[in-house]
Amino acid sequence: MADLQALTKAVGELDEEKVLAILRDFVAANPSEEEAQKAVTACQSGMGIVGDLFEQGEYFVGDLIFAGELLNGAIEVLKPVLGSVSGSKIGRILLGTVAGDLHDIGKNIFRSMSEAAGFDVHDLGIDVPAETFVEKVIELKPDIVGLSGVLTLALESMKVTVDSLKEAGVRENVKVI
Repeated sequence: MADLQALTKAVGELDEEKVLAILRDFVAANPSEEEAQKAVTACQSGMGIVGDLFEQGEYFVGDLIFAGELLNGAIEVLKPVLGSVSGSKIGRILLGTVAGDLHDIGKNIFRSMSEAAGFDVHDLGIDVPAETFVEKVIELKPDIVGLSGVLTLALESMKVTVDSLKEAGVRENVKVI
């Protein structure tokens, strides 16, 4: 079993080399899915440290971006052992940054955490028009639609997207977050 405190600390310190080394050794030891979930939780705790340090002014936006990429890399290393017991997905999420917004840090972190939790995630990317969300909801029949956006103008795009889902008659079939 990996030293979860060391993993949390390494994520919080943005020590990519150490995080990946701990996780590669962990995966090589053929852990159970439950142990892998504990490693994900340790990474989440490390992200909490990153958030705290950002709020204290010790980390900056670039550090947040790097932390998101670090978390994505960590989840990629863990993917072979996550879901090894059940093998089935707990639900499907359709995810995207709404039209007019090009930000994806939070979306990417959410995607990684959702995949680690056992969801089948379909990421449409950034600047996604409402029509694309509607088409993909009809095609993929997700349980959840995740609308991401940072800018104030994203709120209007989110409203347009939800209204488009209603007009297409598919809004009642999905949870929108």
